[in-house]
Formats: sequence, C-alpha cells, structure tokens
Amino acid sequence: MRKLGTLTLQSERDGDTHAITVSGELDLASAPELGAELQAVEASDARTIMLDLAELQFIDSTGLRLLLTAHARSQADSERLVLLRPTDGVFRVFEIAGLANRLPFAD
Repeated sequence: MRKLGTLTLQSERDGDTHAITVSGELDLASAPELGAELQAVEASDARTIMLDLAELQFIDSTGLRLLLTAHARSQADSERLVLLRPTDGVFRVFEIAGLANRLPFAD
C-alpha cells in the first residue's frame, strides 16, 4: 500500500487478475502515480485489470482524463480494464461529465 498525498494505492496480482485499489482523492497531484501504475500493469500478462474505485472520495478532470485514456488503451488491448463503481457521489461526477456509460463500470 502506498500513500500518494491524498490518494492511497494498493496494487496486487492474484492469478490472471491484477487489482488496483484506490482511496482518497484522484486529482492533478495523484493522477501521475496512478497512471504509471496502470501502465506498468498493462505491460504485464494479466488477463483482467480491475481498478477498484469504491473508496474514492473525489475525482477531478485530470482523474477523469486518466481513466478515459486507460480505457482507450484497454479497448485496443483485449478490453482488460474493469472499473469497480465508486460511491454515488463520485459516480455523479462521471454522470455529469457524460462518462458513466462510456467507461466499463461493474458493481
């Protein structure tokens, strides 16, 4: 588990699935670290990359752009990325931005 300012990130592999769990705030300050972790995991042979947003408390436009970019890479690479749905308050940001139906959310 790594504390990155206001974001906590935990990344672990279990079989064919690599899970990245984030909690706190995904913003301009923390997005580069999560982006680097996502790219490192994408370079692995994991069949599924699960990004757990259930404990995310805040996301800004930088975080939204990061997830959109990761999703675009995933679409070009077997669609391995799955986003676990965040809390209703954070999910509302995705809805307002028009991204709730464009990203691969799962419950």
